[in-house]
Amino acid sequence: MGALVGLGVGVGLLLVWSAFVVPRAPRRPVRREGRTAQLLARAGLGQVSVTGFVTLCLASGLLAGLVVQLASRTPPVAVAFAVMAGYLPVLLVAGRARRRQREFAEVWPEAVDNLASAVRAGLSLPEGLAALATRGPEPLREAFAAFALDYQVSGRFGECLDRLKDRLADPVGDRVVEGLRIAREVGGGELGRLLRNLSGYLRDDARTRSELESRQAWTINGARLAVAAPWIVLLFMSLQSEVIHRYASPGGVLVLAIGAAACLVAYRAMMRIGRLPVERRILS
Repeated sequence: MGALVGLGVGVGLLLVWSAFVVPRAPRRPVRREGRTAQLLARAGLGQVSVTGFVTLCLASGLLAGLVVQLASRTPPVAVAFAVMAGYLPVLLVAGRARRRQREFAEVWPEAVDNLASAVRAGLSLPEGLAALATRGPEPLREAFAAFALDYQVSGRFGECLDRLKDRLADPVGDRVVEGLRIAREVGGGELGRLLRNLSGYLRDDARTRSELESRQAWTINGARLAVAAPWIVLLFMSLQSEVIHRYASPGGVLVLAIGAAACLVAYRAMMRIGRLPVERRILS
């Protein structure tokens, strides 16, 4: 009997010691990605390398500059259009990222409602998230299908949530994922209420932002039209050699430089004045 008691005490002391000495699995370190990589991720193009994207920008700028040079025989004008064409892929990807973020913001409340229904039906939190791959909103199904596969293979809920955040690259998704992580770690019976409150908050936030964006759309479109108009006129003037050759002189180069600077400053000022607060990603 004494040996059994001693063995039990020894095992208990060993467990207490291991709880304080054995290091816990560290959280995934926060990655600091460049702005280009973050832009590609927000646009859903995380599989595209930064090098490939920069190469595309350079190639589009070089091609546009060559075409304008052949048409106008005026190097300053060709350089101006080459710079604009090189920046065009960035604008297209940024627009895709904004549309993707707006689309996600509209469907997240539905996804959270589906998750709350799954939890009320008796499914665990990982099972409810995996079920969104088939019953969730269409824009989010691919990301949750990958989450379901990750969890089926590894069984590590925290790491699967981290990879889900990387795939989504969405500020609203970050808030949802971190809320689910806390609910999973803390436990308790308030998960259903937390999901319902989160769904209501996301729905109100998406409605308010949609109204503000619809009201400011005319301002943004007007700013873009005002900036693009003089360059469209210059592009048509490139077909008239006797007129466009004037921009090859020092005075013409100065006019182009001042016009480009004025357009850039005016456009940035207009966009900054009419810009809505942009949500930042958390713990990404």
